Amino acid sequence: MVIIENLTKRYGSLKAVDNLSFTAKPGTVTGFLGPNGAGKTTTLRMSTHLIRPDAGRATFDGTPYDKLVHPARHVGVALEPVVFHPGRTAINHLMAIAPYAGVGVERCHEVLGLVGLDDAAKKRVGKFSLGMRGRLNLAAAMLGDPQTLILDEPVNGLDPEGIRWIREFLRDLASQGRTILISSHLLSEVQQTVDDVVIIAHGRLVYQGSLGDLESSANSSIRVETPDPQALAALAVRQSWTVSEVTQVSVVIEGPQASDVGAAAFAAGIPLAGLTAQSTDLESIFLSLTEGQGGMR
Repeated sequence: MVIIENLTKRYGSLKAVDNLSFTAKPGTVTGFLGPNGAGKTTTLRMSTHLIRPDAGRATFDGTPYDKLVHPARHVGVALEPVVFHPGRTAINHLMAIAPYAGVGVERCHEVLGLVGLDDAAKKRVGKFSLGMRGRLNLAAAMLGDPQTLILDEPVNGLDPEGIRWIREFLRDLASQGRTILISSHLLSEVQQTVDDVVIIAHGRLVYQGSLGDLESSANSSIRVETPDPQALAALAVRQSWTVSEVTQVSVVIEGPQASDVGAAAFAAGIPLAGLTAQSTDLESIFLSLTEGQGGMR
């Protein structure tokens, strides 16, 4: 269990992270979302003591990162920017890190195979594609076989094939009971990967919950085509439905099912020419939360 408690970080008059609290559970992929500059990277760096918070703390199964014995065996971390020596081979890069994780060369070869780079073990990193560098970064994070994995923008810049691979890789890790926390500034990039979402804006929490709950919060509406829109709008008001738009040929009603609108109109003798269900997509919900900073917990 990753628990973030009241983390706060100021840079002069700027409060980059503002009393932020959330949790990431074992067996799940938690998406840590927010626009660029929202405070995601600062939060992740504070959680792993790369930045010291002004207040609050982060714990991993109750223990702060700097108090973990062999932290790489508990928490795998891949934060941007990633620096690779272009002249080193993939296996040499991992071998240079291995002593900090308390592992040997055999484990280095294991994690290269785990991320699909076993055939590139002796290839110089300077010739790696962006996707291959991302896989090598994941291999480094997995050296200690950690229970928790923290990744900052892992799909940034990847092609569709790379995104699909990392999605399957993270889902497999979560199925093993591991805790996966990944940041992104786009909900659409991680929508098919995450179980839970934590959304922040200007360093503050605006939503925490399951992806399913976020999807169910999408407002549904019905566009009803009718030759008598005024009569239909009046009917909607009597039914305590919300009317968001009235034109010369249609009415948009928020909330009810299309079948309920059709039945009420039939009973009132109002002719209908068409019923079209409309719903708000998740990216629009994400933007409304982060731009409007409306709080949902």
